[in-house]
Amino acid sequence: MYEPNVVGDWHEYDDHDGLRVRVHRLEAAEPPRGRDDAAAGLTYFSVRVTVENRGSRHFGVQLEDGQIDVRVGPDGEGAVIDWRSSQFIEGFDVYPLRRATAVLYAAGPEAALTQVDIQIQLRVDEDWTDRRLWAGGIGVLESTAATACQSTTTGGLAHQVSAFLKDQTEPGSAA
Repeated sequence: MYEPNVVGDWHEYDDHDGLRVRVHRLEAAEPPRGRDDAAAGLTYFSVRVTVENRGSRHFGVQLEDGQIDVRVGPDGEGAVIDWRSSQFIEGFDVYPLRRATAVLYAAGPEAALTQVDIQIQLRVDEDWTDRRLWAGGIGVLESTAATACQSTTTGGLAHQVSAFLKDQTEPGSAA
């Protein structure tokens, strides 16, 4: 059994020399073409899937509906995917040192968005790759937790860096 990737990690395909894929930029976002009626009362988010070719030959890449599955929350409920607003990779030749990116819009209950799992099965030339999973979450609910942590851990590294940067930007500081 393989370990899931973390959102932001690259996954390299052994069968396709130099080809790698990354699920990244998981963030709350409204779709550009308006909300889908099926997503009433749900919170929208977007995620990007980038395919990069670091090899020496081009690959025909396809990433469309049915090749992406999005699950949210601890029970793995299916997210509502807004197919109308999403942009896929439909039979694109990715040449060496080039990338192609798909942008997916989906929606789920706000409380469930701290745990988002995205499964991808890329089609390269005429071959199907193994399904791969990326796990992550959206910081929709993390703002209150971050505030609580700041008040209790004033000596932490993040606090020290923040204080240093603040001191550097204040007028009259010796930089």
